[in-house]
Amino acid sequence: MKLGRDGWAGLAILIASLVLFWLTLGLKESSLVPIGPGFYPRIVLGVTAVLSAWLVVADWLAKKRPQQGQSLHYGMVGVMFAVFGLYVGALPLLGFRIATFAYVAAANAILDPPRGVKGWARVAAVALISAAAAYYVFEHYLTVLLPRGRWTDF
Repeated sequence: MKLGRDGWAGLAILIASLVLFWLTLGLKESSLVPIGPGFYPRIVLGVTAVLSAWLVVADWLAKKRPQQGQSLHYGMVGVMFAVFGLYVGALPLLGFRIATFAYVAAANAILDPPRGVKGWARVAAVALISAAAAYYVFEHYLTVLLPRGRWTDF
């Protein structure tokens, strides 16, 4: 079978991530810290390479392609970019925790509109867990200072 758009995009990303991963191997290690400057980029690029290879294989094995005239929801891409832009704009005003909670909740609700109280509870739970996990990992594990909101000081 032939590769479709997803397969070609995955192949391009796979090649780029492998080249960039190879370039991180030439970074000089520091004797002052146990983790060198290429540690985190190698993790991200390795995961990206695995996922893009998975995309290539999945596209290659796919039997059914979207037929011409099927709705592909290109407008949703613009909506999600707009929501992300609002998130980035809200970060300095609301702070990381509140803005991330609102962004994840909004994106979740837009992509899969909730039905009833149970659906809204799922949206809230996913947003709360995602924001809390991201905050904990960045602030406490990686010791990255996250933005505090001017309006909330939170």
